[in-house]
Amino acid sequence: MSTTARHAYDDLRRRFDRVDRWVAARMARWGIVLLRSALGIVFVWFGLLKPLGLSPAEPLVLATVAWMPLLDAYGWLAVIGWWEVAIGVTFLFRSTLRIAVALLFLQMVGAFMPLVILSDVTFQAGRFPYAPTMEGQYIIKNLVIIAAALVLGGTVRNRPHRGASDPA
Repeated sequence: MSTTARHAYDDLRRRFDRVDRWVAARMARWGIVLLRSALGIVFVWFGLLKPLGLSPAEPLVLATVAWMPLLDAYGWLAVIGWWEVAIGVTFLFRSTLRIAVALLFLQMVGAFMPLVILSDVTFQAGRFPYAPTMEGQYIIKNLVIIAAALVLGGTVRNRPHRGASDPA
């Protein structure tokens, strides 16, 4: 490679590196805040649909909780919906992040129950456990939410220094 070509290559690489560092810094600054906000919005939104009778997951939830004592299935649907709203609201504030993660992990126990007690609904006929139905995929995607909660939970001790700018 000629000296001129090498200088051009090195210059291009330095420019790319500068842009890459700038983008990575913005992602580091805002990624956690946006992840926490997105989880909060989704849980509030989807949670509210349940007690309002507007959730497409209603039949699955009703079938899952039909055996549970104390309330009828619609009572449990409302409880689950308001629980999800509480999860969402607590994700929206950094100060309640620990509560959000705890509530989420308790909720996820119930969220995965249909995979076991309604496997005929959550897996294609004769294809348990490797071929989920749409309902099964809806449940299994919660693994991503659990991973996101672990990432967020790992930040609770990372408080900014006094006087440092904190986006949330």
